[in-house]
Amino acid sequence: MDKDSQGLLDSSLMASGTASRSEDEESLAGQKRASSQALGTIPKRRSSSRFIKRKKFDDELVESSLAKSSTRAKGASGVEPGRCSGSEPSSSEKKKVSKAPSTPVPPSPAPAPGLTKRVKKSKQPLQVTKDLGRWKPADDLLLINAVLQTNDLTSVHLGVKFSCRFTLREVQERWYALLYDPVISKLACQAMRQLHPEAIAAIQSKALFSKAEEQLLSKVGSTSQPTLETFQDLLHRHPDAFCLARTAKALQAHWQLMKQYYLLEDQTVQPLPKGDQVLNFSDAEDLIDDNKLKDMRDEVLEHELMVADRRQKREIRQLEQELHKWQVLVDSITGMSSPDFDNQTLAVLRGRMVRYLMRSREITLGRATKDNQIDVDLSLEGPAWKISRKQGVIKLKNNGDFFIANEGRRPIYIDGRPVLCGSKWRLSNNSVVEIASLRFVFLINQDLIALIRAEAAKITPQ
Repeated sequence: MDKDSQGLLDSSLMASGTASRSEDEESLAGQKRASSQALGTIPKRRSSSRFIKRKKFDDELVESSLAKSSTRAKGASGVEPGRCSGSEPSSSEKKKVSKAPSTPVPPSPAPAPGLTKRVKKSKQPLQVTKDLGRWKPADDLLLINAVLQTNDLTSVHLGVKFSCRFTLREVQERWYALLYDPVISKLACQAMRQLHPEAIAAIQSKALFSKAEEQLLSKVGSTSQPTLETFQDLLHRHPDAFCLARTAKALQAHWQLMKQYYLLEDQTVQPLPKGDQVLNFSDAEDLIDDNKLKDMRDEVLEHELMVADRRQKREIRQLEQELHKWQVLVDSITGMSSPDFDNQTLAVLRGRMVRYLMRSREITLGRATKDNQIDVDLSLEGPAWKISRKQGVIKLKNNGDFFIANEGRRPIYIDGRPVLCGSKWRLSNNSVVEIASLRFVFLINQDLIALIRAEAAKITPQ
């Protein structure tokens, strides 16, 4: 055999090998196209080429396992002939064939609906409470119970303690929204249904008392000593008048409150004790300032505190005016007298612990330090860390009048009237001087001052 015939034989063998290999590849590609056409209704799942892949969820694991089992079942009839034809597919082609599901497999119905329902239930209360704004479900329930009891939004605003400090206008707008706005009322009802039964019971126990309930409680005598059985019997006799959440203990507590404020039928309001002192200008000014500074938080409580404070101030002033009378009685009984004045003392600034004598026409008040020496050290009377080192100056004029000038940062109160920094005020006998919660009584030596005034009157005409 010559060289030319040997070359032709080799080329024909190579051509036949390549032809058979191309026919095998074409048959395998045709089988793949047929299988992909049969599966045309199912979208192809994307696969990542990364080495680290994400974990599959439960539904994906079920779906992929079913897909693998179906491909194995179909591979026995559809893929095996391709293998017998000559060449095996590559590893990437095996992955593609195994991952492509052969038949549409529906996801398992059991876990998916339960999972979605669980997610919805967990997110729903959060969304509802978020849409409610400042008004919490407990506030809405409090508002509804209070309005049903009193039928008065002003009483609800004054008597109910909400989670936020709402104004009367906000309470009115919220009530009208719960009545007439379907979206807000629906959200509020859904949020109130989510409350715990114990929380609902606690809210209902805080409901305001209606006029009918207070009228029944006021019939219980103030001189009697009712027990819990008395109020339990009252609940049994009038089940329609009282709220369902009322207990005998709650009725007893409210009855005691009504008795304290003289609201029972057999009680009469006692008048305030009348003092001999006539209302002066400083007292009227204090009333005006209190009315300006009054907040809308609790008007009833502030009024009671103001009345009690004014009563105590009136009693203190009456006792201070009667102090010298009681001193005379004490001296007559003990036989000892401790005179405040002598021939050189012009006035006395008397505190609870220390008595300061004024023996010059001008003295300084304040807090003594190493670098600052003053005439009257107020730290001997009590805590004086709020007092300035030079708080004020007391001077005696030629006409016999005493004046105090404030030179500190804090005001000085003379008989309840503030004297600001840079101002001065006339001091009279028995004036109450208050400096940083330290109180003193200013007493004047009337005999010595009368002599000074007489001398001033003699010098003036000359």
